[in-house]
Amino acid sequence: MSVAMLNMYISFAGILFMVLAIGLILLSRHKLKGIAAGIVALFAYIFMFLSGIIIIYIVFSGPTG
Repeated sequence: MSVAMLNMYISFAGILFMVLAIGLILLSRHKLKGIAAGIVALFAYIFMFLSGIIIIYIVFSGPTG
């Protein structure tokens, strides 16, 4: 597998983490109450942080040919 394909799959993981984070944040704010909302929100923000790290890695890794 080439480096470019690997970077593409890594960026897909970052996009998936971002979509999961958005869904979990909406779920925790509008449907859940109490400690369950806090736990789900914690996971959401962890996914958001990981997606940010992945996107920064992909952007600053430079072009792959």
